[in-house]
Amino acid sequence: MPDKFLKNISPRKYQQEIYESCKDKNCLVVLPTGIGKTLIALMLSIHRLRQHPESKIVFLAPTRPLAEQHLEYFQKHLPELFATMELFTGKISAPKRKKLWQRADIIFSTPQCVSNDLKNNLYGLDEVSLLIEDECHRCLKNYAYTYVAEEYKQQAKTGRVLGLTASPGADKKTIKQIAENLGIEAIEVRTRESEDVKEYLQKLKFDIVKLDFPPELEEIRVLLKEIYDKKVQELQNRKLLFHRPTKVTLLELQRKIMTMISSGNRNFNMLAGASVCAQTIKLQHALELLETQTLSSFNKYLLDIFNQASQGKSKAVQQLIKQPAFNKAYTLANELLAKNIENPKLAELKKIIQREFKTSKIKRIIIFAQFRDTVATICKTLNTISGVNARVFVGQTKKIYGKDSKGKDEFTGLSQKEQRQLIQDFSFGKINVLAATSIGEEGLDIPEVSAVIFYEPIPSAIRQIQRRGRTARLKPGKLIILMNQNTRDEAYYWAAFHKEKRMHRALESIKQELDGNNKNQIIAEEETTQKDNKEKTNINKEQKTLF
Repeated sequence: MPDKFLKNISPRKYQQEIYESCKDKNCLVVLPTGIGKTLIALMLSIHRLRQHPESKIVFLAPTRPLAEQHLEYFQKHLPELFATMELFTGKISAPKRKKLWQRADIIFSTPQCVSNDLKNNLYGLDEVSLLIEDECHRCLKNYAYTYVAEEYKQQAKTGRVLGLTASPGADKKTIKQIAENLGIEAIEVRTRESEDVKEYLQKLKFDIVKLDFPPELEEIRVLLKEIYDKKVQELQNRKLLFHRPTKVTLLELQRKIMTMISSGNRNFNMLAGASVCAQTIKLQHALELLETQTLSSFNKYLLDIFNQASQGKSKAVQQLIKQPAFNKAYTLANELLAKNIENPKLAELKKIIQREFKTSKIKRIIIFAQFRDTVATICKTLNTISGVNARVFVGQTKKIYGKDSKGKDEFTGLSQKEQRQLIQDFSFGKINVLAATSIGEEGLDIPEVSAVIFYEPIPSAIRQIQRRGRTARLKPGKLIILMNQNTRDEAYYWAAFHKEKRMHRALESIKQELDGNNKNQIIAEEETTQKDNKEKTNINKEQKTLF
């Protein structure tokens, strides 16, 4: 049993049961964030190395910090001499990675690193007895996970695959594709409501704070919506748009138009359509910022459009700024900001944080928001509260946020080292509020928090599940969602709600299909065995007759 090799940790009943299932089949494990997917991977790794002592384990994670986190977990809970463990990163030279591969028993890496090494024939996967893909909902299309999984299925002599995720996707087609790419034979699913999981989780208090969309902002929305509707109508009249104008359909339309133009179809309708489509996308984004984010981020976006137009960057922005309604919207936004009028969610958020910090001295809160400008504004607002130390938590890409007091560009963007330091400061209480973009949703070892606040609902079931999984694990927690009524906030909330329901129905359906296939396979194998035994009996009878 693997648990006799575990240090300072014991598996829970559901982890043991899932491990038993994963021993004999390629398995997709769907578990909420923070309830022990990594321990299942560790137990299975012990089992595979004991079963195949000369083999290797490859543990892939989408980011280097997450791969490092898994390495540290294995080192913490395995005997020192049980296995040689190595971390592969792009900073290690290819010849050195080749040497490390030869001596390592367990390799932790990003998929890109292993994928590149396989393409360069640095090593093969034939001796790998277990491939683990964390956050395996990414195993789609041309992502490196898919390539590595395909190579593994072809090369491995004693292959076993373990896919780990909190949320594999919203529809059956996507989940089936992930399962097919990984060669999945069984699915293990648990939710916060599962009977064998509930006893280990703390109470989660859930609250949706509904706010009225202010008439001052409604006036701006009406102006932009009037232009937006006209642009949508024009795309339809030009026989270019045939679906409901969502963000996805408009971006797909823009891609198709640009592909046709680049392939030589430069007729007037197509060229005009390209400009109209670009304007529509910009207007839709402006409306989303106005309804769901902050007025300052909306205003900054409009200002950026004016700046692009003055630099002659595209016909789309030049056409937009000629619209009287667009100019009036920008003027109104400036007037409101001069009067310190903002999106009501910002003031409500400040009240919530003040209330939370009054009830208890020890608090750690994560606030999730879609855009960097929003998290920067949130931090600036919350740091005016006594006792609050809020920090922005964003990805590595450097982006201009604004100007400092000397007129120089201010950049957002945190290196992985800075991200780790922030998480450490958050763990030790030096920082008590993190305002995070999507970087805070997936994988990183962020400590238990007392509350998770969605500044806005998001339409993605995957991201919603990952966000809320940050609380109510070891201690009771709160989930608070801010929602402007009669805006995209409501639409996004219900979109994610229904997608999550569909995800669980799809998982159950695929699980039943796989179980049925396995059962049929077992029946077929039993029938073959019975047939073989019958033939052997007949042969023995014939031999006895002959001799």
